[in-house]
Amino acid sequence: MVEQPSLDRVYGALADGTRRRLLAQLQAGEARITDLAAPLPMSFAAVARHVSVLQRAGLVAREVRGREHWLSLREGALDDAEGWISEQTAFWQGRAEALERQL
Repeated sequence: MVEQPSLDRVYGALADGTRRRLLAQLQAGEARITDLAAPLPMSFAAVARHVSVLQRAGLVAREVRGREHWLSLREGALDDAEGWISEQTAFWQGRAEALERQL
């Protein structure tokens, strides 16, 4: 199976702890980038770069309201990644069960 570039971007985005933390913060609802950046030990520009990676991966949506940029999670954004993991889990569980029967 050939991986889709979007799946590569999703897993690449999820590979970073800061980006996972931003996604976790957004589970409570939409937030301004400045609010997301406040508790992090990095510059606003660094957080904005992380947000850009999340946007390119399709995990978050950005809405500009006046001078403020609001972020929200995109519904269903992890469906492809979850499907891939489910396929792999089923495959390897089958292999483990076959090995167990052999032993």
